[in-house]
Amino acid sequence: MSSSNSPRTLQPKPETQPINQPESPEIQEKETVKEEVSEESINEGDRNEEEEEEGECGFCLFMKGGGCKDTFIEWEKCIEEGEKNKQDIVEKCFQATAALKKCMEAHADYYAPILQAEKAAEEEAAKELEKEKEKERLSSKEDGGEESGSRKKEEAFDGAEQKEGS
Repeated sequence: MSSSNSPRTLQPKPETQPINQPESPEIQEKETVKEEVSEESINEGDRNEEEEEEGECGFCLFMKGGGCKDTFIEWEKCIEEGEKNKQDIVEKCFQATAALKKCMEAHADYYAPILQAEKAAEEEAAKELEKEKEKERLSSKEDGGEESGSRKKEEAFDGAEQKEGS
């Protein structure tokens, strides 16, 4: 092959204007707009990422959408503080949880789906507890009469459970 047929002999067009020649005002304006749009899209992307990181879950948004917003926020703060300090959340936030539940019941028209789900979960937990109790009864009968100690534990647990439900 000869070098004269090679595409290398063609001179490429310069991509930028020569230094001595000023760009037309129209080109300068387009470049400025491009830079502004790029900066805006970058900043918008940063904001979206921050919103996603700090965004709230659907449950939280729902809870704050009803009449118990302030009570829920107090409960949420209690939970976060307890987790941060590695405390027993059930014990620490007992009052906040009770206040939230009371508020939700007072606004049952809005919070009905949550209250129904909680009731279903409690019923399921009660069924599971009954199954466990039945297994213990059967195993203690097979072991030969250690039922009285086991029964005392059950009665104590049932009493605490009834007290909690009151």
